[in-house]
Amino acid sequence: MDTDELLNHDAEDAGRGTLLRQAFQLEYFTITWMVIEAAIAVTSGIIAHSIALVAFGLDSVIELFAALVVIWQLKGLAEEQEARERQALRLIAVTFFALAAYITAEAVYDLVRGARPEVSIAGIVIAAAALVVMPLLSIVKKRVGRRLDNTALVSEASESMFCGVLAATVLLGLGMNTAFGWWWADPAVALVIAIFAIREGREAWEDASCTTPEDPSRLGPGRNP
Repeated sequence: MDTDELLNHDAEDAGRGTLLRQAFQLEYFTITWMVIEAAIAVTSGIIAHSIALVAFGLDSVIELFAALVVIWQLKGLAEEQEARERQALRLIAVTFFALAAYITAEAVYDLVRGARPEVSIAGIVIAAAALVVMPLLSIVKKRVGRRLDNTALVSEASESMFCGVLAATVLLGLGMNTAFGWWWADPAVALVIAIFAIREGREAWEDASCTTPEDPSRLGPGRNP
């Protein structure tokens, strides 16, 4: 290998190192954000008796776990612990299914008994913040993931975009309840979240089943980009 090739190789390694640091920073930010988002959403949801907010917060916990799985892979453990990684994906899927079942039961119960959630300013604020932050985070993650040629990071970027979509849905329900007193909007939004959760769970399970030792890059909270 001549001098030029060595320099090019070193430059590529340095560039990849920078991208990896960016990827870790993005995932650590995701974890921090999800802890805050989950705490505020679940707490305000319980106080306001809003199943939509509680569901939004519980979904944030699942997304936090998904970010941890990606960090696990980025640290180079995927090739050594592929079986455990697939188990993590299946756990994510099962958790999504459990979330969907809980949300559906609670939402239907609230609709039947005509439960009226209270106005939650804290819930509106956290949903509005997520609506702005998560799509931006998704764009940056996808860009870094593609430059790294890391399918897991690119796929997890869709998870962040999913959170933004949920935030918009929750914000709509909270807004209708606050502005017009449409109490039924809250459980209706919760049912929409349940549908999304089932879809996400199915895709996570399928990705776990498709993951093979020859294709470790697929490990992680897979989503179709």
